Amino acid sequence: MSASATAEERLARLGLTLPAPPEPVAAFQPYARAGATVYVSGQIATRDGRLVATGRLGAEVDLATGQDAARACAMNVLAQLRAAAGSLDAVAQLVKITVFVASDPAFTQQPQVADGASQLLSEVLGPAGSHARAAVGAAALPLGTPVEIEAIATLATTVEPGMSQ
Repeated sequence: MSASATAEERLARLGLTLPAPPEPVAAFQPYARAGATVYVSGQIATRDGRLVATGRLGAEVDLATGQDAARACAMNVLAQLRAAAGSLDAVAQLVKITVFVASDPAFTQQPQVADGASQLLSEVLGPAGSHARAAVGAAALPLGTPVEIEAIATLATTVEPGMSQ
């Protein structure tokens, strides 16, 4: 895909439509802005308001399903970034994502699960989507989701469209 295409054009070429930014499931903001930096709270693996899967990788969830869950989380991260910035094209750099993977103790493929998100974020954001990353195993995650992702991004402008929600 062309690096000169906008993020919205890349989404369309991929046949994807961003969801409405998910509402938090507890007492926190879905994102916070500090100047040109946006901190996106942990986004769980939902589509159309429902979890795409439940359980732990290496037990109830296989690698392909885990990667799909990571993609769903990434879509929710993108939705929050668009809400924070007004447009995905205002994202100057996706600095870092942290991918939490609910894992059976013997499961060690957290990086491969996280690749489902990293690849999508790079495809949609182009060069601005290249990021640092941590993939962390967890005993359990909110609502039984197999994957949760938080993100840090910088924006091309410090104009505040809405600060936090």
